[in-house]
Amino acid sequence: MPIKIGVTGTFCSGKDTFANYLIEKHHFTHLSLSDMLREELKKRDIPITRENLQIEGTKLRETEGNYALARRALTVLEDEKNYIISSIRNPLEIKELGQAKNFTLVSIEAPAEMRFERMIARGRKEAEPQTFKLFKEAEQKEMVSDNDSGQQIQKCMDMAQFSIPNDSTIEAFHKKIDQSFPKIEEAASHQRPTWDEYFLALTKTIGLRGTCNRGRAGCIIVKKKRILTTGYVGSPPEMAHCDEVGHWFKQTIHEDGSVTKHCIRTIHAEANAIAQAANSGVNVHAGTLYCKMEPCLDCTKLLISAGIKRVVCEMKYHAAKESREMLEEAGILLEVMQNSIEEYAGQKKLD
Repeated sequence: MPIKIGVTGTFCSGKDTFANYLIEKHHFTHLSLSDMLREELKKRDIPITRENLQIEGTKLRETEGNYALARRALTVLEDEKNYIISSIRNPLEIKELGQAKNFTLVSIEAPAEMRFERMIARGRKEAEPQTFKLFKEAEQKEMVSDNDSGQQIQKCMDMAQFSIPNDSTIEAFHKKIDQSFPKIEEAASHQRPTWDEYFLALTKTIGLRGTCNRGRAGCIIVKKKRILTTGYVGSPPEMAHCDEVGHWFKQTIHEDGSVTKHCIRTIHAEANAIAQAANSGVNVHAGTLYCKMEPCLDCTKLLISAGIKRVVCEMKYHAAKESREMLEEAGILLEVMQNSIEEYAGQKKLD
């Protein structure tokens, strides 16, 4: 899965060295926000100095928003490539890049004296400060600014998920990058679950409390992304559990003559969640109900009466035809995440 690694850090700390190493060893593509500013200065025949880059960057953020450079960068990214994005200098640039997913931020740091020596050695033609005192003064302007649209490198560094010191030889720095890269890659590849995925995942944990091995299912009722109540498959309070005394089976003869067995000792997770809400005086009206599979007919009637407006389930239920019809008639939105039917022992097979 293609990822994007942002890099920020102190002046001459080794950000480009970090980027070049990822290009060489892991075939990343480098995109520099500073280079984008340099192109802007070239178009207008403005001398490319460190001060002019700062001024141009601030003007651009003031006119197009503090996320402007990051938004421009996102428009040129190709989906199938891994990118290292350098010269990140404003917190909203980080937030904008983070919205694109598969992104993490790395901070590179080094002692000030060492960084000054590196700056002198690289000899970049951008009117860089030539004394250590001027170097420190110039850096302070980049680290903190009273203008929110200015450079805020310290805030960017504080937002970094990883920090790599570059305070020795380049070989030692490469070794530190190698040690950190697996975790950096893992963080960038992490897929944050949607709200539906999040709540459905929680129902699985809740279902582990179930006391009947034929259906350890859980349920959550949510309103405005807040959990109101939960429920799992189990016997009514003070009554024996299936796991303790066995199932209480009853036979059902269907219209086609087939016979199935059902355990009547337990209450379904959806019904228990609604009962818990009623017992605690919690209003679930207009809430969303999350459950393992489409609700049975009895639970469907309960959730309609309780005022549930949306049902999200992981899988289909083999006998949910009437439930679907009833939910549609009641104007309740039903969403099934997987196009597969939950299977369990004694299930009636439909044609």
